[in-house]
Amino acid sequence: MLGTYFYHEILRKTVIAFGTLFNNVQIRHKDANGVDFSVMKVPLAYGPIQKFLARIEQQPTLNTKIALTLPRLSFEMTGLQYDPSRKTSIVQTFIAVDNNDKVKKVYMPVPYNVSFELNIMTKLNDDSLQIIEQILPFFQPSFNVTVNLISSIGEKKDIPIVLESIQQNDKYEGSFLDERRLIVHTLRFTAKTYLFGPVADSTDGLIKKVDVDYYDSTNIQTARRVQRYTATPQAVKDYNNDNTTTVDGDISTSVTKIKLNSTASISADDRIIINDEIMYVRSIEGNFATVYRGYDDTIVATHTHGTSVDKLTPADDALIEPGDDFGFNETVSFFTDGKRYSEVQGFDV
Repeated sequence: MLGTYFYHEILRKTVIAFGTLFNNVQIRHKDANGVDFSVMKVPLAYGPIQKFLARIEQQPTLNTKIALTLPRLSFEMTGLQYDPSRKTSIVQTFIAVDNNDKVKKVYMPVPYNVSFELNIMTKLNDDSLQIIEQILPFFQPSFNVTVNLISSIGEKKDIPIVLESIQQNDKYEGSFLDERRLIVHTLRFTAKTYLFGPVADSTDGLIKKVDVDYYDSTNIQTARRVQRYTATPQAVKDYNNDNTTTVDGDISTSVTKIKLNSTASISADDRIIINDEIMYVRSIEGNFATVYRGYDDTIVATHTHGTSVDKLTPADDALIEPGDDFGFNETVSFFTDGKRYSEVQGFDV
């Protein structure tokens, strides 16, 4: 199993999502009259704080136009840790549909906590306070970010980003009278993300039939099965283009008795479809069919002479693709045998 190449870019997307939260922080300076005379968008970059501190130490004035200027934000991913509190079954899978409507089987994701550090570097204390105050109110203590973890199947999850701690460090180099001051606030976060394994092409596990058994008691040892409800997908469009017959004459929206060129292949209780309108056949008399119009929530419409009439059958039901609209075939059965359905053997015992 190991060695199968896959790369969903989940960690990369998580890093980008985290950094995007802080890419529009501003600081403003006011004059004596309270009027803004300086508005600055705080630069944001990915990298360890040691990298930026080294650049500052090489150019200590902090305000030259050709050196690293302050204020500045930097962030980096500092670690990964498995989160057992969010663990699910290691063998559980789910079915998804990719961008080409193909069925995919995916194992449940593995929960991991991604650690981040955000460093706020300023020269002035007021600048750091402005930046911090634009960040902290959104973390109580977490802020959710929606991330498209696997783009091919559209698997999106809300990733909580939790503020864990805040640390301040006020650095001076040389005497306290010079201007070589650096204020650093370090904010530590945890992003609770998920990592997915390979996505496989498979229709295994696609649910096409549901059985619900009702018992006469809540005692699982002595209860007898008395009723079963069964549901299977029911097509609401023609898949096999069987062209059962054609319309003989125009059909208005108020007509419920329609004339067909042939009713040899149509019986009462059948469903037929003309254009996009489904009709339920109540009875057949010669070449006339009495129908319920606009069946299965379709729209009643007019139809012209010669329009094709298709019969919706179990063959159409079998061709329903994931992502298609469909209804349900429903049946109810009653029992007096007291048997149970065996999930292992696949039949009543």
